Amino acid sequence: MKYRKFGTMGIEVSALGFGCMRFPTIRRDGKEVIDEERAIAMVRKAIDSGVNYVDTAYPYHDGESEILLGKALKEGYREKVYIADKCPVWLIEKEEDFERYLDEQLKKLDVESIDFYLLHALDGERLEHVVKKFHLTDHLEQAKAAGKIKHIGFSFHDDLESFKAIIDFYDGWEFCQIQYNYVDIQHQAGREGLRYAADKGLGVVIMEPLRGGKLADVAPHLADVFPKEKTPVEWALDFLWDQPEVSLLLSGMSSERQVEENLAYADRSQPGMLKGEEKAIYPKAKEIFDTMALVKCTKCSYCMPCPAGIDIPGIFAVYNSTVTLGKEKAKASYETLETKANACVKCLRCEQVCPQHIGISGVMMEIDETFE
Repeated sequence: MKYRKFGTMGIEVSALGFGCMRFPTIRRDGKEVIDEERAIAMVRKAIDSGVNYVDTAYPYHDGESEILLGKALKEGYREKVYIADKCPVWLIEKEEDFERYLDEQLKKLDVESIDFYLLHALDGERLEHVVKKFHLTDHLEQAKAAGKIKHIGFSFHDDLESFKAIIDFYDGWEFCQIQYNYVDIQHQAGREGLRYAADKGLGVVIMEPLRGGKLADVAPHLADVFPKEKTPVEWALDFLWDQPEVSLLLSGMSSERQVEENLAYADRSQPGMLKGEEKAIYPKAKEIFDTMALVKCTKCSYCMPCPAGIDIPGIFAVYNSTVTLGKEKAKASYETLETKANACVKCLRCEQVCPQHIGISGVMMEIDETFE
């Protein structure tokens, strides 16, 4: 495993971090739940191979991710890794909520301290109406002084201007987590935000390196852009590892094969690993990708469960497939869905939590019209 400096904290983290949002699941009592045996084995395999950073959050897997990770880190594994967890900012309604959620997370993880604690999914609005209103940075410092957390950061989903404003608001940030890949170079924080944070001395964690899998299982005409000596996944990850401002990238691995492959890719990674002609491939790939995605959904599932029973990420995936498969084949897949887009009641609950700021209710109307 290769290791990289994490900002100015004097810490080295593995080039690959284990994201705990997409564990393998099984069907039990009519719902999808984490396959504990497989998930624990996968986390431990990664740690045994040198991964020293594991990332979870309060809402992942309907609140079960933290519990699973706590189990995986028994038998001496806790001492081998840094734990990253996140405060569910959107649930904070009064100042006391911060400590209440933190204590709950410590209990679920069954640990005394969280190494890296982030304010989750910050944007400009939450900065003004939650972070400032409830003095969350003061609470972060108090938690750090009490030994409940060790390092302070935030994850981000908004535009570049808001990203810079959040960084400049508080001098105590030690790291941040942003969505970034060869498609999102000018989306959200983007490349400029990455460099802005790194220049300020922050460690930068990359999430969605494969854009929810869309840069892994790519259409043939996108795959043809890349030379065949590496897979589309490896090309996507190398784009990030090549950049010295990137501290580590998170991969939400859901199978043993993904763990094995990503570990191998990470072992070959290093800043400056790409040649000039290789870097020239990515703008071409981005141009093709941008013509394919009707809805820029990353399948994070923050929108789920839907009160109307709609599989929102599933419907979006089918809708996006009209570009590559054609309308008729996509419609055939759509017809197999138990609940269709026209079941949307426009409650807007999903839109309030979508990190990509997708106007989901409006898109549901488009999908209904497309497949009617």
